Amino acid sequence: MRDPHTVPRLVAAPEAPAERGPLPCCPVCGSAPERISWRQCPGRPVLVVFDPCGHRHTSRAAPVLAVTAPPAPAGTPVAP
Repeated sequence: MRDPHTVPRLVAAPEAPAERGPLPCCPVCGSAPERISWRQCPGRPVLVVFDPCGHRHTSRAAPVLAVTAPPAPAGTPVAP
């Protein structure tokens, strides 16, 4: 005898997109780095190294650093 109750089909939840970090993505592979380091010798371009992928990128301009507060958790009231 068949069960008269219908059973909904189970569907996987959509994968949430990864939260973007404060660091720019690697220009070679597009992955989000854990750390970026750079060095510059006088009169030479800046050498930027992305970790953990290890790709290197040269640039004429020095990197611009900005310090920002971590994002507040959802539902946290914002101070005026």
